[in-house]
Amino acid sequence: MKFDKSLLFLLLITFFSQSFAISPGGGNLRKKGTNSDNKEFLFPGTGFFKKNRDPISDEQSKSWFDEAAKAERDGDVKKALDLYENFSKRRSDLRININDKVIQVGPESLYRAAKIREDMGDWQKAFSRLRLIAEAYTDYDFERVAESLMRIAERLANDKLPRKWGVLPRFRSGSQDRLRLNQIASLARGPRFAPRALMALSEIAIKDKKEDEAVDALERLINLYPDNYLCEEAYFVLAKIFEDRVTGPAYDQGATLKALNFYEDYLILYPKSPLKSKHESLENYKLRLIAAKQRKADAEEGRRKMRETLSASKVVVGKYIEKYGKYFLTHWRELGNKPALQFYNEAITTAPESEAAREAEKKVAELRSGNE
Repeated sequence: MKFDKSLLFLLLITFFSQSFAISPGGGNLRKKGTNSDNKEFLFPGTGFFKKNRDPISDEQSKSWFDEAAKAERDGDVKKALDLYENFSKRRSDLRININDKVIQVGPESLYRAAKIREDMGDWQKAFSRLRLIAEAYTDYDFERVAESLMRIAERLANDKLPRKWGVLPRFRSGSQDRLRLNQIASLARGPRFAPRALMALSEIAIKDKKEDEAVDALERLINLYPDNYLCEEAYFVLAKIFEDRVTGPAYDQGATLKALNFYEDYLILYPKSPLKSKHESLENYKLRLIAAKQRKADAEEGRRKMRETLSASKVVVGKYIEKYGKYFLTHWRELGNKPALQFYNEAITTAPESEAAREAEKKVAELRSGNE
């Protein structure tokens, strides 16, 4: 029996029009003839649509929170965690008063769930719960959340990861560590946490041999938070990154110039280490002063090396022009030794005390005596 293709086409059109007439998961939420038909709630951060996107009712929120708090007080951590994490799928706008203190039930539940997860060693899940608070509840105590985010991100990046269920090993992911710190830098409002996250991000990126990501993080730190005390270290680290890319005087000097500029900026901008920040402990401040003293000595040495490399490069170019300039320079007869002399003189000016400068001086003397 031959099947009618036009009938098949009509059947497909009918099927798709019925399937997508209502948004995913919204069919059993809508009531015809009401103004709330178009009002949908998607909990930020879940990453997927839930069948019920309405906020949790106040009665249900209070019941879950009270039961979870009691279970936590009684030491039933697993039950408390299950109840607190009910708030990770749909938001709750309930506020309750406990001992003359207003508590936002939704974010407070997620914060407590994160704390339990952290104590259990499930740091990744703890971080995700805290990130959800920062994204979905912008009026919650961000300082409290950001401090926990930084602590967990640094533990994930540096500490030995606890075994899952006490048995299965967890493996560190540099890309995930960098992603978490990048998220903190994006979420953070103000100079307390974002600079710290960007500096930690650059350190992990360097360790993972992702220098371009490190450069991006450090430049964001310098450009967005120029008054932060961490900028002093950021300039120095940028100079070191580009110095490590220098391949010698016979090669492209782009990295040499970058490193030299950052070293010079560092030494000009920070003749003394920045004063103690209000967000910095006295112990960390004292350690920073010691590290800054060493950085200054290293920066002066780095600047000297970069100048010598640049000077040697100009000698190399001068010799090349002196020998082969007649093959590619226009008006080379009229120019004579001027182009080569220009590079030799620049070599002397760039690093007057270097071996390259001594060689350049000899070449200048030879060329000038030859012209006489």
